[in-house]
Amino acid sequence: MQQAEDAELDLVEIAPQANPPVCKIIDYGKYRYELTKKEKDSRKKQHTIEVKKVRLSSNIDDHDFQTKISAARRFILEGDRVKATLMLLGRMMTRKELAEEVLRRMAAELADIAKIEDGPRIEGNTYSMLLVKKK
Repeated sequence: MQQAEDAELDLVEIAPQANPPVCKIIDYGKYRYELTKKEKDSRKKQHTIEVKKVRLSSNIDDHDFQTKISAARRFILEGDRVKATLMLLGRMMTRKELAEEVLRRMAAELADIAKIEDGPRIEGNTYSMLLVKKK
């Protein structure tokens, strides 16, 4: 304790259960500051994976389709998952194969960077498919 007082630092117990207890002479305020700074930096570097939604229609035009593909590609390259949804309204419910064809076409366009994790499947009047980045 005298050495810690002479150095104007703190005496901190590292292992109080040891016999004799292990202590270290450090500047405890500086230690806590550096610890919180490291935790803050590690949180900044983290990326939470989100599920981004891309809405399509069964009679989508080529230009609109390419726009949706480029948005989905950007989401996947950022590390997020993409849920492609296609809602069937009215008479389109009788043409379910068109909806499935659009989703398969999307999966084929993104096959170089993504794989299908779930789908295409129908939930009520909505077809959906989940795409994730290839490892």
